[in-house]
Amino acid sequence: MDNIINIIVEDRDGLRKTVEVPTDINLSLMEILKASEYDILATCGGMALCATCHVEVLEGAEQLHPAEDQELDMLDTLPDVTDSSRLACQLRLGQQNDGLSVRIRGSLQ
Repeated sequence: MDNIINIIVEDRDGLRKTVEVPTDINLSLMEILKASEYDILATCGGMALCATCHVEVLEGAEQLHPAEDQELDMLDTLPDVTDSSRLACQLRLGQQNDGLSVRIRGSLQ
């Protein structure tokens, strides 16, 4: 189907799973991860205020929109941020993101 993409998600234990993502319902990566039963707190509800949905993009970063100032400011507060860090709540996925690979890094507290 044209409106389904696959993303690879690595959890905190290093287990990798492919998740099918519909691209026609406008969910953020954070919402997709929560719906796929990954342990994501998302305390702020997707407002880029808590960083509990921190992910590291392993593959496909060049197909994501650039981080905006609010996301960058929140990432700057994290001790384990990398050049590939993003907040899942700020990532809306489309067809161009088929094959995206991320590692969950967000806090469980």
